[in-house]
Amino acid sequence: MIKTRSDEYCIEARQLIPGGVNSPVRAFQSVNDRPFYVKRAKGAYLYDVDGNSFIDYVSSWGAIVLGHADDALITAVKDALEDGTSYGACHPYEIELARLIVDAFPSMDSIRLTTSGTEATMSAVRLARGYTGKDGIIKFRGCYHGHVDSLLVKAGSGLATFGIPDSAGVPADLAKHTYVADFNRLGTVRDIMDGSDDIACVIIEPIMGNMGVILPEEGFLKGLEKLCGERGILLIFDEVISGFRVGFGGAQHIWGIDPDLTCLGKIIGGGFPVGAFGGKRHIMERLAPLGDIYQAGTLSGNPVAVRAGIHVLGRLKSNAGEIYPGFAGAGERLSGAVLEIAGRYGVPYRINSITGMFTGFFSRSAVTDYESASACDRELYEKFFKGMLENGIFFAPSQFEASFFTCALSQSDIDRTIEACENVFRTIVNE
Repeated sequence: MIKTRSDEYCIEARQLIPGGVNSPVRAFQSVNDRPFYVKRAKGAYLYDVDGNSFIDYVSSWGAIVLGHADDALITAVKDALEDGTSYGACHPYEIELARLIVDAFPSMDSIRLTTSGTEATMSAVRLARGYTGKDGIIKFRGCYHGHVDSLLVKAGSGLATFGIPDSAGVPADLAKHTYVADFNRLGTVRDIMDGSDDIACVIIEPIMGNMGVILPEEGFLKGLEKLCGERGILLIFDEVISGFRVGFGGAQHIWGIDPDLTCLGKIIGGGFPVGAFGGKRHIMERLAPLGDIYQAGTLSGNPVAVRAGIHVLGRLKSNAGEIYPGFAGAGERLSGAVLEIAGRYGVPYRINSITGMFTGFFSRSAVTDYESASACDRELYEKFFKGMLENGIFFAPSQFEASFFTCALSQSDIDRTIEACENVFRTIVNE
């Protein structure tokens, strides 16, 4: 694969941007490679500056659901641009998007828009602390909630331990209020709660997407909901990835959970920078200007992003009976074929999947939590990633990320992906 122009851009970028990237995973460091540079995207494909094309399973990390540069969405955005790019004032479309989201999530009575998922989680945690008058947060190893200081912590050695800063610049005095539990292990949550009376909230990705896709085991989310309810601790669902991707109503709809607060992002703006958090009215009304908890954003409710979101969510709602079963069918077809190939070649490979998103892990054992995900063979993933890229298939440049379907992905694209997997697994075992 020719990468001449991409390599030139990479060298130039490193002189101007830290590491040459505006988000670390784009550096391709975890797969010991150099990034390609995108010239344009259309449908299910990315096209780079060297003339290469790739079937795109990264989908802007889940933000793209209809497909890149969807014609009808582009028309809606052009119409919005004609009316201005930013107002710094209220407009009717904010209400329309809010109604679409609130109607989709029964757990939400009201919602506030932000400009990113990180802002949404940061604001939800602040709201939970202000509402409860407590400081402690429980998060889960492997769940990423944006680069919020309070949430950039990793697990300690015990089951119920104070968080340790996972980044320089995060004060230890702040991180000490963050406790880390283990996904799918309800006992670790209970131990933390038993050891502290200062817990304001539990924040969780109901479907882990930032250690790869890891699904909640039977009873885990219900048990978490019960624990929080019994102790007056707010439950925050971070559905920045899963919201509107696994179903119209997110993961909480699938498992029948009623969280106090929910965070959203990515899809609700059709690829534009946007996020949101919402929940019970009596909690949300503690936000300024009604209450004493401050949260603001000049570009929150940006009219272009909002109108793009109205178009995307309207399409998803109107065609939910076709789109989500289509995603499920694509996942079953791809997973079944690839697992058969891996088994035939003796490659230790497993796929965790749910409607619209999946991850292939190089592991002989089930991947159910941070520990089992961390044990996966990263060297094999590096070979897989590079081999698939050479075959024109773009997966995430990290073992620990999710892959996504879009409405633009065709049966022939899936066939081509399966064929590429066969080529790559054959190469891996014959090395």
